[in-house]
Amino acid sequence: MKQTRGLNTLAEGSSGYVSEIRTTGSMRRRLFDIGLIPGTKVFCLQRSLFGDPVAFLIRGAVIALREEDTKDILIQMV
Repeated sequence: MKQTRGLNTLAEGSSGYVSEIRTTGSMRRRLFDIGLIPGTKVFCLQRSLFGDPVAFLIRGAVIALREEDTKDILIQMV
């Protein structure tokens, strides 16, 4: 069985697939607009010096997200 955890725990250089998005409202819509939907592969490129925000590679685009926005995004590890 694959391990499911929050996107905020993804280590630099690791990747996983989005399994569920638990955010609501405008943030959920923004995530969908950038292509972050269940089944999308996400690669953690780099964490900032203090750990927030984090740069992710999502569908060929580099997207920086804050930890508070990523804790409700569940991923399955590759």
